[in-house]
Amino acid sequence: MKKIVLLTGAGMSAESGIKTFRDSDGLWENYPVEQVASHDGWLADPTLVTEFYNARRSELVKTGPNDGHRLVAALEKDYDVTVVTQNVDNLHEQAGSSHVIHLHGELMKVCSSRDTEDPRYWQTLTAADCRVEPGTKAGDGSLLRPYIVFFGEAVPNISVAADHAAEADIFIIIGTSLNVYPAAGLLHYVRPGVPVYLIDPKPVKTSGSHEVKQIMKGASEGMKELIAILKTGEV
Repeated sequence: MKKIVLLTGAGMSAESGIKTFRDSDGLWENYPVEQVASHDGWLADPTLVTEFYNARRSELVKTGPNDGHRLVAALEKDYDVTVVTQNVDNLHEQAGSSHVIHLHGELMKVCSSRDTEDPRYWQTLTAADCRVEPGTKAGDGSLLRPYIVFFGEAVPNISVAADHAAEADIFIIIGTSLNVYPAAGLLHYVRPGVPVYLIDPKPVKTSGSHEVKQIMKGASEGMKELIAILKTGEV
């Protein structure tokens, strides 16, 4: 069974109504990134950061996966599929994808602020109970913080994602500008000669030795076109 590895970004979830951070009306327009997505911001005002992600969760639980997410999940019928996502939502999982690697954390999880990667103190929130009261403590006595990779912090899952990229027989990129590292560097781990497809309605510059075939559509329509290509066997 051929292995497909997908790298997905904000454009994957945009059709579900989730605001992106970097577009002109994105979330960074309302909040300086240093305040809500950096370690210094957390130390300066953990209440502000906690409430920011409470608001993001309350938005997320009102949405659902779109056709693009569902079509990605449907690939598992015919392929060994790994989804590597820059998104912190859980829409891939909701759509049925069974192997999802989150590079930038998970919005529906909270963790110890002393050691974010200690699984003993991870908590997964539910749609019915997704609010964290500021000041709530983790099991180790530190403040509960969002399980989000803040700017400037290491990306724990990047080496795992790189290993999967190196094993891909087909590599698909959806809804990302390839401007955010280290995620954008995953393309460099794809073996020479492996077909690479990029789904995004806007032109995306790619670098390196790979020939990248771009489908200039949104996630759902782009996935429909790509699945038709895969069915022909002409990849």
